[in-house]
Amino acid sequence: MFRLKDLDILGSKAELASLPEGKLLINTINAHSYNTARKDKLFAEALMNGDVLIPDGVSIVKACRWIKAKSQPKERIAGWDLFSFEMDKLERESEKCDMLNVKLGENNSTLNTQHSTLKKTVMFMGSSQRVLDLIVKRAAEVYPHLKVVTYSPPYKPEFSDEDNMAIIDAINAANPDLLWIGMTAPKQEKWIYSHWEELDIHCHVGTIGAVFDFFAGTVERAPMWWQRHGLEWLYRLLKEPKRLWRRYIIGNALFLWNMLKEKC
Repeated sequence: MFRLKDLDILGSKAELASLPEGKLLINTINAHSYNTARKDKLFAEALMNGDVLIPDGVSIVKACRWIKAKSQPKERIAGWDLFSFEMDKLERESEKCDMLNVKLGENNSTLNTQHSTLKKTVMFMGSSQRVLDLIVKRAAEVYPHLKVVTYSPPYKPEFSDEDNMAIIDAINAANPDLLWIGMTAPKQEKWIYSHWEELDIHCHVGTIGAVFDFFAGTVERAPMWWQRHGLEWLYRLLKEPKRLWRRYIIGNALFLWNMLKEKC
């Protein structure tokens, strides 16, 4: 049974710095994904069996305290927080590689070519080509030392075997130093969980959905005041009531009901 009180959840943003290197699957959980996982077995397995689970919602943080869960996260860690931390870290590492190229000297073309391959690669898999193009453009400004690779999968409810193989081949060919999956939950979590063993990569992988749109600028993130007070969900609801009312009005009530059952 999928229960919040049994999950291993990261405790704070500071703990992101302690995550081990290598192939690591990082998922997020909020009230909506919790509700979904209660009725979606594969999604529940994906969240429970990933390497790291971060609390992307104040409701998760407060609920863990109230029901006396095994994990007691101290704060919300949004998908954007994970994205910023990992991207900043990779940018610093890649910048060091560029500085090494400069020190080797512009006249030594052989060494320059050899060390240019040390430039770090980040891959964005998911979303539309339009959004990915905007991501590449912004990344060139914000993270100038990173090589950005993208892949836009077919827009359909389920991928065919050929679609899955094409995605896997693209990821393995890119051999990224950081991989972001953005196909909305629960599709992104279920896909990466189902194909984890087929990915011949050695990097952190994050399922961050809406962050693709935030970074591309196609969706506006809530102002800081709303974020600091745990009201980003309300801001999004006010901006898109027709699309999100069921998720937040009915979904939040369902989450509270489920927490009551877990507490009892």
